[in-house]
Amino acid sequence: MTPEQARTALVQGNLRFVEGRPEHPRAGADRRRETVEQGQHPLAVVVGCSDSRAPLELLFDQGVGDLFVVRSAGHVLDAIGLASVEYAVDHLEAPLVVVLGHSRCGAITAAVQGGAAHGHLPELLGRLSPAVLQARTQDPGAEGEALVVRAIQAQVELTARQVQDDCELVRKAVRSGACRVVGAIYDLASGRVAWLQAR
Repeated sequence: MTPEQARTALVQGNLRFVEGRPEHPRAGADRRRETVEQGQHPLAVVVGCSDSRAPLELLFDQGVGDLFVVRSAGHVLDAIGLASVEYAVDHLEAPLVVVLGHSRCGAITAAVQGGAAHGHLPELLGRLSPAVLQARTQDPGAEGEALVVRAIQAQVELTARQVQDDCELVRKAVRSGACRVVGAIYDLASGRVAWLQAR
């Protein structure tokens, strides 16, 4: 499958989800058995947020073995997350990497608002601060919800760039045309995925 064919499959699946006519494909016992016997061959890696309102296989209407999912709050990638993406692209030959942000992201909202944070949260908010800075730089007048929206897009862009800058195996696959890295934003209310410029 080519990167464009993979993206088209996700676009079509999301359209079914938005229109309330999901097929729930490849979800039965035969598919489970197939992926055990023949291994996994995901059509895409999806780097997404942990938010429970963004169920990745459901919103793309995909089945067992279709998506290789890497999730964390604010879709922040550490070394293990990057290694997971590399594994899917290099070993499983996934033709597409999607970095998927979403509207009303709580982690990014917290990073925009600032304030006290405890436990491991300061580390997460610190990792999101470049997106907030980029959003403020790109739109100095943005405040409140408008700034959050800008920061969500900035975090998608920064994570997509990180995947290629920090993953030589992904860069190699992109250069050869075997893989593409794209950003997208999921709207919690409508269920629609808006695609950003491919890298």
